Amino acid sequence: MTEQPSFSFLNQTEPQPPTAGPEAAVQVTPQPAATRPARRSAADVTKTSSPDYSASQIRVLKGLEGPRMRPGMYIGDTGTKGFHHLLWEIVDNSIDEAMAGYCTRIDVALWKDGSVEVRDNGRGIPVDLHPTEKISAATVAMTVLHAGGKFDSSAYKTAGGLHGVGASVVNALSRKLELTVKRDGFVWRQAFKDGGHPLAAIKKGEATKEHGTATRFWPDPLIFTDETLAFDEELIRNRLKKASYLNPGLAISFKIEGQPAETFKSDAFAEILDFLAGPEFGEPLTKAVEIHRAVETDRGNVEVFAALQWRNSDEHVFSSFCNNIETPWGGTHESGFRTALLRVINFYGQGNGSIKEPLTAEDVREGLVSAVAVRVVSPNFEGQTKEKLSNPEASGAVNTAVYQALQKHFEENPGQAKIIIQKANMAAKGRLAAKRAKELVTRKDAFSIGTLPGKLSDCQSKDPADSELFIVEGDSAGGSAKMGRDPKTQAILPLRGKILNTQKTDDHKSLRSEQIENIVRALGCGVGKSYDPAKLRYHKVILMTDADVDGAHITALILTLFNAHMPDLIAGGHVYVAMPPLYRVQKGKTFHYITDDAALERFLADKNPDQWTRQRFKGLGEMNPDQLWDTTMSPETRRLGRIIFDADGKVATDEVFETLMGSDVTPRRAFIEENAQFAVIDV
Repeated sequence: MTEQPSFSFLNQTEPQPPTAGPEAAVQVTPQPAATRPARRSAADVTKTSSPDYSASQIRVLKGLEGPRMRPGMYIGDTGTKGFHHLLWEIVDNSIDEAMAGYCTRIDVALWKDGSVEVRDNGRGIPVDLHPTEKISAATVAMTVLHAGGKFDSSAYKTAGGLHGVGASVVNALSRKLELTVKRDGFVWRQAFKDGGHPLAAIKKGEATKEHGTATRFWPDPLIFTDETLAFDEELIRNRLKKASYLNPGLAISFKIEGQPAETFKSDAFAEILDFLAGPEFGEPLTKAVEIHRAVETDRGNVEVFAALQWRNSDEHVFSSFCNNIETPWGGTHESGFRTALLRVINFYGQGNGSIKEPLTAEDVREGLVSAVAVRVVSPNFEGQTKEKLSNPEASGAVNTAVYQALQKHFEENPGQAKIIIQKANMAAKGRLAAKRAKELVTRKDAFSIGTLPGKLSDCQSKDPADSELFIVEGDSAGGSAKMGRDPKTQAILPLRGKILNTQKTDDHKSLRSEQIENIVRALGCGVGKSYDPAKLRYHKVILMTDADVDGAHITALILTLFNAHMPDLIAGGHVYVAMPPLYRVQKGKTFHYITDDAALERFLADKNPDQWTRQRFKGLGEMNPDQLWDTTMSPETRRLGRIIFDADGKVATDEVFETLMGSDVTPRRAFIEENAQFAVIDV
């Protein structure tokens, strides 16, 4: 480089990007060999095994010993999940009464002594003498595994619990349980303690005309040893709300001791959609569709409930249930729903020409809030905790019901169908754009030159924190920048003309543009959902364009690209705009660079103008490499402006870009008319 010239800039400052805090270090200390258990050989195993293994060592667990010895087999675990599963078993019993048509109200109460109580106005557990056990049927249900009325289809057409272990397992894992039954004109009571041992036989109390069952229990601290375990109020509240949506007309109350009771009751299954979506998911784009049909299968009747609605969101929410039990792992009913949804939308859209290429399941789910519930005679769940349904008949029944109902809905509501297909088509374009973006940044390693843009003159440094990328307007300026740069830390990417306006162009088309592709490949961090800050190759991205209208437009187009597809690049403080001088004035061997017209007037006012010659730079290409380095690229003398979001954040910035760069002319015209008086005309 040449000797440093005598010149200065007004307010010459360069803001620095925010620095990351120190990374947390995790130290892993190997276990000393002396404390690690040695590997056991086959001989060791033989020596430690009992030589007299016999029938006397085969233990038969009686009564409720099984659940107490292996609680995880029955309730999943002895943590928060299993702790609450006790309550779900009792609540599900009451809901089974509601599904059978005998219960209209369920009350759940949390007491300060750590107990929980569930009451219903169903038929009440039978209390008469069991024909074979010779004790009250209620006592049998509470103390004998695999005993219950749900093995007989005449008592319950459909039910959530079919294993006959619900109430008895809760009793087994409680230190105390109180059962109250209102039935046959009287109130019947029985108490149990220490894992289900009856304190006395069931007793007949006062007369009553009411009917129902109440169960109050205290989880056993010998089973649930974590002293911090407690019933989660919000978790219970949400579970009860879902139950009310799944059983329209059923009133479910929830009371915490010392607080007013809440009551949940719905009139239609589709009301569950607002609950699942929450207040921040997005505004509805379509009206809610509710489906309720009974489908006859070779394995019995399947009652299908489904509800779905598309909203203004990129996410999707789905929940599934069988016999009022949520199935978070899905199952056959979920697969039937998804298959029908994709098939009917593709069939309808291809039939009227609104879908060119088949949509994927991901496309049609974008923005969708949906739920499906089935009632089957004999549900088969994977595991006692009933998290996944495996009934094969559920898949076909849901598929048939949803496909037929949606097909009819689309035919009767073509406007709604159009909105849904437009939403899915936009999702498909986004999917293809994301795929394209991923392809752009896929390479053998972060600095593999073979996949970088051909016009990129990369820097030698492999440390992004030390590396700068200058995106330069035009080949001429790019050539000067390449010769004038510091090749150790500065990379140059020249652009040929203006890039596409990404505010007006769909994502898929934008990312197929060669100019934009070069920028994305050079940065290496991906776009949209594929954006990964760890793969950013340069922590300073400097836009260097001419100081004229065209240069300003190119800068605006690049910022539009970053805001639309890489907003975190801006938020991270990585984007800068170079501020080259507009004038060079010289007197003898002394010269100065002047930023703009106002600065030039101030300078000449203090000097004798006749003795100073001036040069106006119309573009970066008019500067030789040394001048470009001195004025615009040298960290010691250059002026950079960092691009940041204003105080109103990204949303406000999006609105500005849409106004100034979007496809709607009206708001842009209004903006120009309002602000024309402030414009500076470059002639």
